[in-house]
Amino acid sequence: MIDIHTHLLPGVDDGSPSVEASVPVLERFRQDGVTVLVCTPHLKATDAARAPIERHRRILAELVKHAPPVPELVLGWEIMLDAPGADLRAPHLHLGDSLAALVEFPRMHVPPGATQEILRIRMSGVTPVIAHPERYHQCTPQVVREWRSVGAVIQMDAIMVFGNAPTSRLARKLLEAGLIDCIASDTHGDSRSLRAARDWLEAIDAHEQAELLCTVNARRLLNREAVLPVMPIPETDHGMLSKLRSMFMRRA
Repeated sequence: MIDIHTHLLPGVDDGSPSVEASVPVLERFRQDGVTVLVCTPHLKATDAARAPIERHRRILAELVKHAPPVPELVLGWEIMLDAPGADLRAPHLHLGDSLAALVEFPRMHVPPGATQEILRIRMSGVTPVIAHPERYHQCTPQVVREWRSVGAVIQMDAIMVFGNAPTSRLARKLLEAGLIDCIASDTHGDSRSLRAARDWLEAIDAHEQAELLCTVNARRLLNREAVLPVMPIPETDHGMLSKLRSMFMRRA
């Protein structure tokens, strides 16, 4: 598996506070089968020209000294589109050596002009990867279809496949419509994992989707390749969902 959205670069944002906190999570991810992990600390688009890339490279090198050899660790950002028009073309703003930038919207709302801003980024030669659309107020499957139609890739948070909150219901609706391209943990040094979502997909017999969502499309993004379409997953009945939620809670 490949995890393109994590906050395990220590001491730089609201994620892991230290190397000592990151290493056990990385060891757990290794055991889960994660082979590549992108560290994506928060960055405002208005600060993109001043991104502290050299500092983050030094911190990553220190983390690598203490971390298990797998997963491979690479740098990226989660860029908040706090104002339109930011230039995201610099290679160090992307996920690893890719042409893709992980982006989010401020205050968990879909701002006016969101689709136009995503199109602008895509036309600049950067593939916008929209983080956790299920968390945004005013987001709907139709909105996500619009984003995809202008070239966005859609990343869902793994934990959102569980639960009955509106965010989780929207997440499953997006999966059922085939509107998610990849899943990531978005761990902040906590118990969130990509493995849980993969197990959930396997349990509902969505084996091909699990491989695309948790490995193949993330690898293709990092390799500068277009993501592959993901077939809609089958709708999960309430009884199966409760069973799988209980299984997840026992593992957390």
